Amino acid sequence: MDWNSMGWLAWIIVGAVAGWLASLVMRTNREQGLLMDIIVGIIGAFLGGLLFNLFGASGVTGFNIWSLFVAFIGAVVLLAIVRLVTGRSIPNP
Repeated sequence: MDWNSMGWLAWIIVGAVAGWLASLVMRTNREQGLLMDIIVGIIGAFLGGLLFNLFGASGVTGFNIWSLFVAFIGAVVLLAIVRLVTGRSIPNP
């Protein structure tokens, strides 16, 4: 996974969408704005890429649905780790 396979604008778009979807799943959407969604999504893309590579699957491969999925899974894992470290519980629906 490198910055040359996708342009910086594509990274921002994938990061924003993946971070936003992960925040909906983890119920942190009201706590974080667009900038945090982008940051969580981009870090999630790196984390997801590492995790998928550990299991023998490809990570982020470009601007496509698979890369969005990898970034989403990584963002969910990132938010779960943050939740475990901070000790914050899942809010009631």
